[in-house]
Amino acid sequence: MKGLVVVFGLAAMVTLWGRVAAEPLFLGAEPTPRDSIILFDGKGLSEWTLLDGKPADWKLENDYMEVRGGNIRTKREFTDCQLHVEFRLPSMPSASGQGKANSGVYLQGRYEVQVLDSYGLKSQSNDCGGIYGVAAPMVNACRPPEQWQSYDIFFHAPRFKDGKQTGNARMSVLQNGVWIHDNVEIPGETTASAGGDLASPGPIMLQDHGNPIRYRNIWIRDLAADKH
Repeated sequence: MKGLVVVFGLAAMVTLWGRVAAEPLFLGAEPTPRDSIILFDGKGLSEWTLLDGKPADWKLENDYMEVRGGNIRTKREFTDCQLHVEFRLPSMPSASGQGKANSGVYLQGRYEVQVLDSYGLKSQSNDCGGIYGVAAPMVNACRPPEQWQSYDIFFHAPRFKDGKQTGNARMSVLQNGVWIHDNVEIPGETTASAGGDLASPGPIMLQDHGNPIRYRNIWIRDLAADKH
C-alpha cells in the first residue's frame, strides 16, 4: 500500500476505495515518475512498429493516435513494468458485445487488458478492464464512450530459474484511478497473444480490432532488476 501512495498520491487513493469520483492523477498529464520512458506523446510513432517490423501507420491527429492497419508494438521490450495508457472509445450504439469499440493493451505482447465499451454493464473477463479470459475487474470503473479513460498497470513477468518456470505472470490494474485488479495470477498467454518465449522480454502491443479507438499519453517504467 505504501508504494501506491508514493506513486498515486492521496487523491488517487481516495478514488481507489470508490468514495469520490476524482479525476485520475495522470489523465492527460505529463508523466510524474522521473524514470518514465515516453512511448507516445502525440508527436509521432517512432517507438512503434507493426508486428512484421514495418513502420506503424496509425492515424495521428491532435496529440492522439487512432487504430488502423493492424496491431502495433513497441520497438523496446520489457518484463516487469508500470504502464500508463489513455484511450477514448467511439460511440457505437448499434453495436453490441465484442463488436462495440474493441481493442486491447498487451503486456509483453502476451497478456491482454481488454479495451471495450462496457459502460454500465456487469463486467466479465472479456469486458473493459478484464484480464482477457482470466479475471473480471473487481468493479466496473468504465466511463461512457467519447470520454478519455486511463489504465495504470503494474505487471510482473513470469519467473524462471535454471530454464524452468517457477511462477506465472501477475498483474494489478487501476482504471480511471479505481483499483480493479489486485495482483492477479495469469496462468498463460491470453487470446490473440503475439507469442514468443515466455522467459524473454516482450513489447507493449495495442490491438487493432477494426474499431477507431484513440490512444494518447503512453509511458512506462522499466522495473526489471537487471534492466535486460
